[in-house]
Amino acid sequence: MPRQKKKANMPTKHCPSCGRPFSWRKKWENCWDTVTYCSERCRRGFKGSGKKKDGKI
Repeated sequence: MPRQKKKANMPTKHCPSCGRPFSWRKKWENCWDTVTYCSERCRRGFKGSGKKKDGKI
């Protein structure tokens, strides 16, 4: 069987909503260039606890 790629070798992006890095997933294989957010929650614009990306209120 072919060996799987290590997660460290996968491309990553940063989510503009939460600022967290996220890695390539198999389900994004055909549309990785258009993926912008790490999750549906971020895509919908969830506000969270009121903190900004830098951790200040």
